[in-house]
Formats: sequence, C-alpha cells, structure tokens
Amino acid sequence: MDPTVKMQSSSSDGAIRALRSAMRVLLLVIFLGCLVMWAVMPTNTYREKWLLQIQENTVSTFFGGQGATMLIYTFPVLLAAVLGCVYLHLGKKLNSTNKFKSSTEEDRLALWKKPVLVKGPLGIVSMTELLFFFMFIALLVWSFLEFLHNGFHGIEATAAKKGEKLWVSKLGAAALRLGLTGNVVLTFLFFPVARGSSILPLFGLTSEGSIKYHIWLGHICLALFTSHGVCYIIRWIAKHNLLEEIREWDRTGVSILAGEISLVGGLVMWVTTFPKIRRKKFELFFYTHYLYIIFMLFFILHVGISYAFISLPSFYLFLVDRFLRFLQSQRKVRLVSARLLPCETVELNFSKTPGLQYSPMSIMFVNLPSISKLQWHPFTVTSNSNLEQENLSVVIKCDGSWSKKLHQMLSSSSSSVNHLEASIEGPYGPASTNFLGHDTLVMVSGGSGITPFISIIRELIFTSSVLKIKTPKILLISSFKNSSDLTTLELILPISNPSLDLSAMHLQIEAYVTREKEPATTENFNALQALWFRPKATDIPASPILGPNSWLWLGAVISSSFIIFLVLIGLLTRYYIYPIDHNTGDYYPTSAQATLNVLLICISIAMAASGAVLWNKKKNTMEARQVQNIEGSSAYTSPASFYNQDKELESFHSQSLVQSTKVCYGGRPDLKGMLFECKGKSVGVLASGPKKMRHEVATICSSGLADNLHFESISFSW
Repeated sequence: MDPTVKMQSSSSDGAIRALRSAMRVLLLVIFLGCLVMWAVMPTNTYREKWLLQIQENTVSTFFGGQGATMLIYTFPVLLAAVLGCVYLHLGKKLNSTNKFKSSTEEDRLALWKKPVLVKGPLGIVSMTELLFFFMFIALLVWSFLEFLHNGFHGIEATAAKKGEKLWVSKLGAAALRLGLTGNVVLTFLFFPVARGSSILPLFGLTSEGSIKYHIWLGHICLALFTSHGVCYIIRWIAKHNLLEEIREWDRTGVSILAGEISLVGGLVMWVTTFPKIRRKKFELFFYTHYLYIIFMLFFILHVGISYAFISLPSFYLFLVDRFLRFLQSQRKVRLVSARLLPCETVELNFSKTPGLQYSPMSIMFVNLPSISKLQWHPFTVTSNSNLEQENLSVVIKCDGSWSKKLHQMLSSSSSSVNHLEASIEGPYGPASTNFLGHDTLVMVSGGSGITPFISIIRELIFTSSVLKIKTPKILLISSFKNSSDLTTLELILPISNPSLDLSAMHLQIEAYVTREKEPATTENFNALQALWFRPKATDIPASPILGPNSWLWLGAVISSSFIIFLVLIGLLTRYYIYPIDHNTGDYYPTSAQATLNVLLICISIAMAASGAVLWNKKKNTMEARQVQNIEGSSAYTSPASFYNQDKELESFHSQSLVQSTKVCYGGRPDLKGMLFECKGKSVGVLASGPKKMRHEVATICSSGLADNLHFESISFSW
C-alpha cells in the first residue's frame, strides 16, 4: 500500500476511534441517567417535587400533559438509539482488521463472559448476565416496595372515609402498585425482539441471542400484570360490585375493560410460550403472538397515552423495525438453486447484490408461500458476504412439518419445480466478531448445530487467504446420528471460488457418528441433487432494505419519524384537543386521545421508513440489474453445465477437507479431555446444538480447571 494512503487511513481510523470514544461516554451518561430516573420514579420526591417542576416548565398547548413524560422517558431512549446508529456506522468505517477485538481486551472480558449458571430455569447464564439480572430484580423489588410504602401512607383514614375494610383498601393499593411495577418490566420487553435495532449491538448483543431476555421479561411482566388483575377482582368481589367494575370504561380516567382485554390477550400469549406447547405446537405459538397488537393497544387505552409514554420507547423502536421488515418481506427474492443432501438437508441459494453485507452467525427469516403464506422460519446463513458477493445461502434440516414439506416438494420425482417464490427478512447478525482474538477456536456442534460454524470457517478462510491475516487454529467437533449426516461437512468449504489458497488454514475436523459402529455403504445414500430454478422477471436479488449505509438511514428513520410525530400531535393537540378541553368544559376522552396518538405514531413511522426505502431503491435496483445481467448470461442458459462445474469445484476443495477430517463411529466425543488438551493463552469455545450438549460444554468451561477456555453458547430459541 502507498505510504501516503496508509498514513491517511491511520489518521482517519484515529479520528473515528476518538469520535466513537466520545459517543460511548455520551451513551453511558444517557444510560445512567435513565437508570437514575427509574430508580427515583417510585419516590415521593420525584412525584411531588421533580415531576411537578418539569411539568410546570414543559406544559404547553401543543403537547399537554404528555409532554413531560415524552421528555423524561421517550426522548433519551430514542436519542440513544440514533446515536447508536451513528456509532455502529462509524464502526463499519474502520479497517477490516480493526473489527476484531484484541486478545488483551478479550482477556479483560473473559471473567465476565464465563458461565456461572448452567442448569436451571434461566439456562446458561454468564457473570455479566447474572449481575444485570440481579440488578433488574433489585430495581423491581425497590420499585414495588417504595410504591407500596407510599401507597399505604394514610390508608387507614382513606379506608374509613370510604367505608371500606382496611384489608380491602390495602389490597387495592397493592394491586395498583403491582401494575406500576409491571409497567417497569414492559419498558424493556420489546428491546430484545427489535431485530435490526441499534440498542442491542451497543451492548454486544444479537437479536437471536437476546430472545431469552425477552422470555424472562415476558414471564415477569405477565406474572405482575396477572397478579394486578387478580387482586382487583378479589377486591371487587369483597365490595360486591364485580359486574359493575369489570364493564367500566371511564371517559377520562382508567379504562378497566380495556385493561381486561389487554390482560386476556397477554395470557393467551403467555400460555403458548411454555416450552412443551411452543415446541409441539409451534404454529399455535407463532400465530397467537400476534396478539401483542391487542395487548399493547388496549394497555395504552387502559392507562392513557401520557402514562404509556413511560414504556413506549422500546415498542416505538420495535414498530420501526417491524415496518422495515414488512417492507422487505414484500419483495420477491430471486431463488437461484437448491442442493438436496442425502441427510434430508436442503441448501437454498439466493441471488444477492454485493452491497448486502452480513457477519458470520447471521440468521435470516425465510417465507415460501407455496408451503405457507404466513409462516416465517429463521435459518443460519452459511454463505460469506466477502467470499460470495452475489450468493446468499441457508441450510435447512428437515425436522418440522414446514421443512419436511419443502424437502418432499424438491425431492419428489413426480414434481418438476422450475420456480419457487420466496421472501426474506434479514440477515441479522453481530455487529462485530472476535474470532482472531483467540489462539485456538474450538467449535462443538450436534446435528444441525453445525450450520453457524460453516459461516465462521468461511469468514476465517477469507481472512487467511484474501486478507493474509493469521487465523487461529480451528478444531471442529461435530456429532451426528447417522453416516448420511456426514455429508453436511461438504457444505463447509465454498465451491464458488476455486482460487482460494487454503494451505494457511489450520483446520481439524473430528466427526462422531453416534448410532453406527462402522461406515455405511454409499449405496444406502440418496445421491446429492442440485436443482436450478428459473426466477421470474419480477424476482430481484436480495439487497439491504436501507442500502449500504443502513445504520445511518435507520438513525434518520427513527429521528425523522419522531419529529413528524411531534409536529402532527402538536398541531392536533393545539387546534383540536386543547380547544375542547379548555373552551367547552368537556374534557376530551382519554381513550380517543390515546388512539389518535397511536395512529399518528404509526403514520409517522410509515412515512419516514417508506421515504428511506424509496430513496435507496434506485441504488438497489442498479445493483440488482447488474447481478441479473451476469446471471442471465451464464447460469440460466445451461443449468447442467453449471451443475457439473460445481461438482468439479466441490471435488477440488474436498481433497483438503478430507485430509483434515477424522471420523469416529459408535461413540461420543470426550469433550472434557479434548478441551483441556487445547493449547494457547486464549481458547475460544463455541457450542451449538442440543441443550444437553451446550450445558456439558458450558460446565467444562466454567469448572475453573482450565483458565484459557472462553465459552459462548449459540442458541436459537425463536
């Protein structure tokens, strides 16, 4: 590289790092400020002094009483999300070698990432996760007790004045405080399921890895809200006015009926989330989860929009993400080919534009209308966006009814599938990876759990052969049930780039076939099949919905949509709601005001997101045409010739793969011995597959017998 160019690059990287450091400080201040507000919210000092002063200084004819709530709770979170988008965009600007954490930094974080709990209702939990979990529980306990303490103050006099029994009044006060505490949990509920949000990457989290947090929060939230409702029902029964209360829809106060509808919707969702139901009746779980719309809408109608803005920021970011996903899902993606492996595994290959970049271990949601128009299923992306710039691949193991229908459709000799309509959402993955921070990388998989590791190995192939950067030694330990499953290993190496130099790769594969004691004859295997599709003219290559600068555009969507909302609700309040409240003496209905706010939020998000997508559509269309022109002059003119070419390339790469592979039959790997034998100051251990296997690996790494083992579990709990 030219020394001048190198110097300019180093200077630019230094400026980016300095700017990111300043942004980290600002984001930390916002985060701590939010925590302080949540901690003081239950206190009388906040409610009787601070809040009143803020309301007095912010009250206006444009936003009314909800202005203070938006300023205190909504604005800081959305500001953090926008700053996070800029922070992540700057991270992409750094040189490719800078996206990997150094071994020194990894050593500092090793203790906090090490599992401390392996078995139990929380699953595998690291020190950091356990610390934040206890902090969150402490916040909830503090909030409830402080709410309750203030609620019980002077309750004897209140009960006597109302002519109620003391225990009935106390039950009502406790019920209200349970609801207020549940609202604290609701504030965080939607952060983990906003797949493309900038909040999760700021904490080093991914959407698929954060699903367990959504599950934890969901259980706590609905337990509190259910207790809230049950306590009120008992109170109404004791007061002999149950039928009157449950039908009440107050015009300007709390709407009890709306709260009941919200709770029923939440309970139906909650019941279907328990593992036995979710795993056996996944479609039931999937469809009932759309009741979140009923749950949130009637919750807002129940408490009023002013109070709802306390918990709305995460839901607002979720709505932005959900609408962008909706726009992406409306595109029909160009599905180029499929490969059917003897182990009832399907590899789908989509066309993509070079501008679509993603990280190893990314996931993608796929919809095939010919199988189900409503179902979306997540699969690990096995291709590498650096090695395969015009190809996007996922591997599907036939375990459920949806995947079995796909395999039957493609493998049936009676059907000739020339075209398969498909839509996708994603890919979604980590903002950065730290594979180069280890001396050795051990990947332990069981069954289809090998698929995330395919993308990791391909990333390291690119790093070694193209970037010429030293990579860690790789040990892949894979367990399979049958010999036919060994054909999954053929997917590890890319067949689309025969010029790659794999000699610098230190790859060792140890495969274990647990249900067979000797190799099966190849006569028992179905032949590998390759199918080439003929996409329609309307099918387009997969492309980033917001273009190559997606983080900047996401920040623009969040900020502009909120500004649009403020303008619309300000005008509506000033010239429609305010005159009714102050000139007619008849207060505007609370539920109607909440409905208008929700409607304007949706309109604002739709306007901003649609504008951003349309702005980037031109560039995506140009890249898509270039890809289509290349495909049109090659693949679709002679499918048979390309199949033969693929087989030749596959054979070319398989020679090096076979030399690196050792197959054992009739037993399971001695994981403890193999892990303890790994040399190096830092050994990264990744586990993907059955829960029992992941727990075993986590137990070994957390035993303290080997300080160089750094564990990470890969679990997809959608």
